[in-house]
Amino acid sequence: MFPNVPFGFVTQRGGIMSAGHRKLCVIVMLNVFVCLLVCVTWNLRGHKSGRQKVRIPSERFWHRQEESKSFWNKEQQRLDFLFNPIVNSLLSSDSLIELPDWLNNTGPPDLCEPDNRVPMQIMDYNSLPKGFQDFLLHMRCRTYPMLINQPHICKGTPFLLLAVKSLIPHFDRRQAIRETWGRAGVIANRSVVTVFLLGNTLAVDHFPDLLGMLDHEAKLHKDVLQWDYRETFYNLTLKEVLFLEWFSEHCPHGQFILKGDDDVFVNTVRIVDLLEGLPEKKAKDLFIGDVINDAGPHRNRRLKYFVPESVFVGLYPTYAGGGGYLYSGELALRLHNASRQVVLYPIDDVYTGMCLKKLGLAPEKHDGFRTFGIDAKFRDNPCVYRNLMLVHSCTPQEMLTIWPWIIHPELDCQ
Repeated sequence: MFPNVPFGFVTQRGGIMSAGHRKLCVIVMLNVFVCLLVCVTWNLRGHKSGRQKVRIPSERFWHRQEESKSFWNKEQQRLDFLFNPIVNSLLSSDSLIELPDWLNNTGPPDLCEPDNRVPMQIMDYNSLPKGFQDFLLHMRCRTYPMLINQPHICKGTPFLLLAVKSLIPHFDRRQAIRETWGRAGVIANRSVVTVFLLGNTLAVDHFPDLLGMLDHEAKLHKDVLQWDYRETFYNLTLKEVLFLEWFSEHCPHGQFILKGDDDVFVNTVRIVDLLEGLPEKKAKDLFIGDVINDAGPHRNRRLKYFVPESVFVGLYPTYAGGGGYLYSGELALRLHNASRQVVLYPIDDVYTGMCLKKLGLAPEKHDGFRTFGIDAKFRDNPCVYRNLMLVHSCTPQEMLTIWPWIIHPELDCQ
């Protein structure tokens, strides 16, 4: 049919391959053969050396998560599950995924209604202190109206924001702080702003009605922040969360925050000096204080920090004592986001440690923070306070005594 054409070199369309095409075809076939030969040889060598053997696990490497028997841990398991990005994507799609029954047992739809599951799921609930019971009933609620706000207090972008936890009756402590280490304005050429953080006191907790006096104080000094939640020891965590929310909305450009109790003395001059010398990279994740490691809940019912096994099991993360710690404004914004993924815990400094852990961070110990006080023999030594950042605890009279030691340059501490 095709005279003088070697057999096998006919194109798919019935045409005749040229000599150039035939040569190209041979070269391609040779290259394919070489590649196959190299691959086979490599696989044989790998098999002989054992490097390519499939390794089969001898034990299970994944375990189904079991429901915890402790109430807080169980609530945290639920939150971890719902914030898991894989689960999130499935729940937000048309997937028919079904959650385990215990993950669906979430309590009343209104998060600020008392949680009627609590008395049934915590066996010793009725024996807990009344304040603890109240915390557990309302621990899902994080939305409380502000009664007193200072929305423009950070208008000038403060270098240092002093956030002081206080109670309504503590007028003398707040005033002593205003006259000493919390004096707003400029310290060491850096802008400093002070706010006092308060909840609400109720007659049922045997507090007198001081709201009229507080209203006058807030209008006079313009440094009081107050939320309408019940002021108890267990709700200090709520105060932390509400402050982070306020900071994110009203003071997001504040560079650093010193958060402490109203019975601490703070060497503001030394704090500012420390912050000015920080490299930018370290300043970003700064969180320093009097650090506590390898701690766990107290099981003695007589102690203030008592938490039963029915509520929490496990060790606490590394955390800084709540008397006072120093951290960056940038980290505060991230803590605000992380706090949404951590169930409220009745001890505020432990809770902050939990939020830090969620971010993959831990507080750094600084010897200048003495939240457990200093030896009695050093309490009247002016030079001791010159070298410290924060001391707990101090009366208003002691604050007024110590502050001049800090700001008077003629004091010789060589």
